[in-house]
Amino acid sequence: MTTALIVIDMQQGFDDASWGPTTNRPGCEDNVARLIATWQASGEPIVVVRHDSIGPSSPLNPAHVGNTLIDAVAAVDPALFVTKSVNSAFYGEPDLESWLRGSGISRIIVCGIQTNMCVETTARMGGNLGFDVVVPLDATRTFDLAGPDGSTVAAATLMAVTAANLHGGGFARVTTTAELLAG
Repeated sequence: MTTALIVIDMQQGFDDASWGPTTNRPGCEDNVARLIATWQASGEPIVVVRHDSIGPSSPLNPAHVGNTLIDAVAAVDPALFVTKSVNSAFYGEPDLESWLRGSGISRIIVCGIQTNMCVETTARMGGNLGFDVVVPLDATRTFDLAGPDGSTVAAATLMAVTAANLHGGGFARVTTTAELLAG
């Protein structure tokens, strides 16, 4: 079975201090690089996704240097390059679902930034669309997030909740990079 590695939003703009405290950095970047190296060595397809924010002041806006992919991802010659302006890579251009189905791919590995936003949304949609989805949680990262009551939810808690949402909800199998590469 062909398995596509989907690398989401590994962009320099996520190093901007405006995002707030993060978790698992540089571990996420190191694990994504390990996954990329493994996929390149195996000849399996890699999909690179970039968030092109429509917000003019966003570090991820195409007019800003923060829109640029980090070096390890920028060096990839992907089988497919998707741009998006929303959370899910399935709502980007070109059409990810059509490309996966047309390529005979039924299993996807989803990694990147942000765990509880674009990674989780893409994984949920992938599961809903019938793909076998795997998320190596340590190859993702996120940031502290303010709730509606003004309280802050720590990045580590958001990662744990995403793991529970994906696993408990039956959207994806959550694992680690080491376990994925060992299997």
